[in-house]
Amino acid sequence: MDNKLTHIDKSGRAKMVDVGDKHITARKATAQAVISMKPETLALIKEGQIKKGDVLAVAQVAGIMGSKRTPDLIPMCHPLQITGVDFNFDIDDANSLITIRATVKTLDRTGVEMEALTAVSVAALTVYDMCKAVDRGMSVSDIYLLKKSGGKSGTYLRQMGSDLQS
Repeated sequence: MDNKLTHIDKSGRAKMVDVGDKHITARKATAQAVISMKPETLALIKEGQIKKGDVLAVAQVAGIMGSKRTPDLIPMCHPLQITGVDFNFDIDDANSLITIRATVKTLDRTGVEMEALTAVSVAALTVYDMCKAVDRGMSVSDIYLLKKSGGKSGTYLRQMGSDLQS
């Protein structure tokens, strides 16, 4: 992997990389975020008792919207034609947390890692927003890329504390 920073020009200024000569390929990225909360808050979410509505349904829609708005939030991200966004919410009762995973797909010239990371971040923040009236001590953590495929750099797979490139 080339360790050169691609978004910095020779004079040290930020630039948007030109992807015009790259081939359009299928690309996919999966990211995750974790939100921890009081057991009582998790119970309210599961029972549909949060006054603002169905927390996970709203978080999913917010995450999808966030993935589509990534270039508006992250200055050097290219607008992409996202072909799909899938969400998964894993509820861990024993530890009182929800692990949010999103997989974003595109057929484009550059990857969707930032879109997947933005999707889970916005979804986690939405859970916080919807539940803050009952639990301001919630914590969002462990936001990271799990895997990505497509493009020149190939496949990336995160392994328990280490990274693999292939």
